[in-house]
Amino acid sequence: MNAKDEMQDWIVEALQANGGSGSIVDICKHIWINHETELRASGDYFYKWQYQMRWDGQNLQRAGKLTKQGKGGEWALTK
Repeated sequence: MNAKDEMQDWIVEALQANGGSGSIVDICKHIWINHETELRASGDYFYKWQYQMRWDGQNLQRAGKLTKQGKGGEWALTK
């Protein structure tokens, strides 16, 4: 597996670590702290992982696994 293939799992992991919800900044921080090595080794993906993370968040929303809430667009895992 590579960073691109694992991003949705990392988003869920970040939200779980943050009590089930969090801002995009919170999610990015968690991913960076916990997966910096994989991201640095991901070639060109390193330069666009935060952009791709947002697309993967939308895909998780479409799949019913997370929702956006509040004015700030915080993401939350569905129950």
